[in-house]
Amino acid sequence: MSLIHAGAAVIDGQVCRPGWVQTAGPTISACGAGRPAQPPDVDFPDALLVPGFVDMHVHGGGGASVTDGDIGRAARFHARHGTTTMLASLVTAAPAALLDAVTRAAQATRLGAVAGIHLEGPWLSRARCGAHDPTQLRAPDPAEIEAVLAAADGTIRMVTLAPELPGADRAIRRLLDANVVVAVGHSDATYEQTRHAVELGATVGTHLFNAMPPLDHRAPGPALALLADPRVTVELIADGVHVHPAVVRAVIAAAGPDRVALITDAMAAAGYGDGAYWLGSVPIDVESGVARVRGTSTIAGSTATMDELFRGVAGPDPDDDALAAAVQMTSTTRSALSGWRASAVCGPAWTPISLCWTEICGLPR
Repeated sequence: MSLIHAGAAVIDGQVCRPGWVQTAGPTISACGAGRPAQPPDVDFPDALLVPGFVDMHVHGGGGASVTDGDIGRAARFHARHGTTTMLASLVTAAPAALLDAVTRAAQATRLGAVAGIHLEGPWLSRARCGAHDPTQLRAPDPAEIEAVLAAADGTIRMVTLAPELPGADRAIRRLLDANVVVAVGHSDATYEQTRHAVELGATVGTHLFNAMPPLDHRAPGPALALLADPRVTVELIADGVHVHPAVVRAVIAAAGPDRVALITDAMAAAGYGDGAYWLGSVPIDVESGVARVRGTSTIAGSTATMDELFRGVAGPDPDDDALAAAVQMTSTTRSALSGWRASAVCGPAWTPISLCWTEICGLPR
């Protein structure tokens, strides 16, 4: 058992200055505002204590790719940056290779390395393939869906698909029946087609604005349909590369922090430096921290970590509202979506904590 005190802590959406938590093994058993009654075992007077980050869109990190099966290594890398819960996001692959990747990710889920699988592909639009292999993109096939669900054995948490593809309606219904969250992404759908998918039960917009048509006043496309619907949680890659910071602020203002889930979409290069990599079967070059499909200008995931995104949206000198909103978007939003215990609410079993230091969060020294 360990008692931890910090100069500030976000507990149940409230900023406490100071605050404390008590751990019992891998969980948090108690919390409170002010100084603890007993002397703390660990004291961080110049730090901000927040719930562990939850990232539902991760392809890799620390040189490891989850599609290649090195899931534990990627999860350990992101844990060092405060991510205590993540999904292993698998990219498009040929049918046999996809089943192999799902089987490995399911085993990693059962071992506790990750919270489950996010299947991003292969049921995506060729016109909006991004860093996915366009030769392997295909319409959802009922037999393949059943094979994937069987291989996953209940570990798939979310599937991203393009709702304009033939068979998408049936796929959405089947995935929902299997308790899988359906996300709209890598899509060339119209506004109306996207609205139809939401009516069927899709509840997530995968990396809003990326790999979808730009917002147009005559053809608003998926972005507006997803942003405007209160039933939809929208992912944002707020790394300053994928989406302009002004657009990030506009999305947060329009949807509210409770509907925005910050994600890294990180690939193996996160924390590993520039160089040549692979994202599934697609060659990637990373220069100055920006990943692109080799020989093109197409962005290929990110090299970000959740602590970087937290600092970015909180700002250099955040007030309490900004800190609470940053926690909401990096932890609580997707916890409510998927039922993961990541919010800082006193209870029998909490997730671990993360620390963000004063140089970033602007606490008084």
